[in-house]
Amino acid sequence: MSMDSMKVIALGGCGGMGRYAVKTALGYDFVKEIVIADLDEKRGLAFAETCGPKTSFLKIDVNNRSALEQLFSDADVVMTTVGPYYRFGVPILKAAIDTGCHYIDINDDWEPTLEMLDLKTRAEKAGITAIIGLGASPGQSNMLAAKALSLLDTADELITGWGVSGDSDIGKEDASEDGPGGAGSYGAAIEHWVHQITGTIRLFQDGKYADVKPMQEVHIDYPGIGKGIAYTVGHPEPLTLPLFRPDIVQSCNVMVISPRLIEMLRALAKDVDDGQMTVSEAAQLIMAPIPDREKKRMDKDRKRTKGPRLPSLFAYAKGLKDGKEKITFILIVLIYLLS
Repeated sequence: MSMDSMKVIALGGCGGMGRYAVKTALGYDFVKEIVIADLDEKRGLAFAETCGPKTSFLKIDVNNRSALEQLFSDADVVMTTVGPYYRFGVPILKAAIDTGCHYIDINDDWEPTLEMLDLKTRAEKAGITAIIGLGASPGQSNMLAAKALSLLDTADELITGWGVSGDSDIGKEDASEDGPGGAGSYGAAIEHWVHQITGTIRLFQDGKYADVKPMQEVHIDYPGIGKGIAYTVGHPEPLTLPLFRPDIVQSCNVMVISPRLIEMLRALAKDVDDGQMTVSEAAQLIMAPIPDREKKRMDKDRKRTKGPRLPSLFAYAKGLKDGKEKITFILIVLIYLLS
């Protein structure tokens, strides 16, 4: 790979997440060409036109393995934002390894994370670098966690968390353009979310991995304010961060949402777990427009919520420093990242 003339494949590059990744990559002088590869030809062509002469568009179905291999074989790096990753992550990574193409993604599902880590030896033999989870959570959350852990000699508990800005905003973005499972679509993110609040999720408890039910309450002591409430959700951080710090005893990932939204999600999750609907059907319900009357009631519920509102992206660590118990809650770094 030549660092002064890099060709990048932006798989899902015109989707909700992909377009931000493309715009970021365009800012590097060593990136000479970006191919926006997506199933949505109309949107892809329109977006590529706005990005300038470095970019072009190619229609592709990520389920077509031979087409992927042909595309990757002439590129330096594939940057994929195609979700949900529990469906598409592993096959795309394998295609990259087999064609000698370096790989980056924003994988936020814990199951394919384990499968991808198992491909380490295969990637090394192919001479490629594969970096997974380069988004907000995981990604920025890992950096916040590393900072929090660096302030402790030993870590008993580590929590990474993210929040939904407003219940009434769910499904408002570009969900209608792709639907659940679409390349890089907001719908794919919602499908991922439903998948990770159903069945069982894997956390780190008592020094070992454990499969448990999701959406359990977690009370977090926000320094200077008091205790906030969050809810467990399936994510890669509790699986990967204990590899970084083997002294961790407990680790989970949580979501910060309103009591009314957690009530709705628990009802949907029960229907999925009972076989009354599929994950995709539940995702479609979440993305359905919310009537004005329901929106007003949800707004009132948020105002009545007791306790502090936890930040939208954070890391909380508890352990020992110089023999004394210490809690680190990284928020200053978060403000810097989002400014």
